[in-house]
Amino acid sequence: MSSSETDLEMMRRALALAREASSAGEVPVGAVVWETQTGQILGEGRNRREEDRDPSAHAEHIAILEASRAVGDWRLNHCSLAVTLEPCPMCAGLIVNARVGRVIYGTDDPKAGACRSLYELTTDPRLNHRVELVSGVLAEESAQLLRAFFRKRRGKSDDPGIGGLPCG
Repeated sequence: MSSSETDLEMMRRALALAREASSAGEVPVGAVVWETQTGQILGEGRNRREEDRDPSAHAEHIAILEASRAVGDWRLNHCSLAVTLEPCPMCAGLIVNARVGRVIYGTDDPKAGACRSLYELTTDPRLNHRVELVSGVLAEESAQLLRAFFRKRRGKSDDPGIGGLPCG
């Protein structure tokens, strides 16, 4: 499945949110939920685990909560989610439980990815909902943000890649 111009626009917004997270000392992950047909943004989030001292304060979680409140329903099957990093198991489970229709993500997460890398929760036929999945949208920009953040955090000049990233 390929990405649309709206997907790219929403991923650019998610990248801006990821930059905000990085500036706040959070792992740079951003997420946007929008109504697929109209393109109306319903929820946005960036990682806030450190700020909120909340292990569930992942970008996707915050964006999905905002979107559910905006539409007044927990079912988001008419919505798409753009997120800069492949969702972890917690977020992938929330995506399935919220019935999100589509997920567009930037870079794979080989350590905690639950859409394609380690698990395939969002497309598992044993679950009651499957998500249309588009990966690799603005992947290099997403990966570069993460690499720069962890390089700075570790105080190293070498680039370890994203293989050692913690989720969310």
